[in-house]
Amino acid sequence: MANVNNGRSQRSNETRDTEVRAASWRPAHDLPVPDPQDGYKFRWIRAAMMGNPDPANMARARREGWVPCKASDHPEISSDFKAFGMTPASDLIEIGGLVLCKTTAENATARKEYYEDLTHRNTVAVDHNFMRENDPRMPLFREGKSKVTFGSGS
Repeated sequence: MANVNNGRSQRSNETRDTEVRAASWRPAHDLPVPDPQDGYKFRWIRAAMMGNPDPANMARARREGWVPCKASDHPEISSDFKAFGMTPASDLIEIGGLVLCKTTAENATARKEYYEDLTHRNTVAVDHNFMRENDPRMPLFREGKSKVTFGSGS
């Protein structure tokens, strides 16, 4: 019995090379992400706004445990500056008035827990203040006793 193709190519001749999807494109982030370091968390902190220095914000960040990162410690970011012939004015990594800073993972976790607790306490306070206005004669929420009827209403 003869092998008939019926006008089709053999499966063994097909390759998946032609089925490779085109790479998708996304715009780059405005601020580069530093390579992770064990035990540290990174954050961009405002050092200037609209061209005016903001030393009070940087001082507060330092008191909270944030330390500015040196460009020499992060060649993956400083290489972007060098690629375009830019040289940083100082050894700090600053982009658009923001300075890359780092703190210990423990400090970052404690900060996160503090703000989560503050948010929870503020939410409870707002709820209590709202419910203080509740009157049984005209409740803010009607829960439970609703009746839905269809047709003749019986």
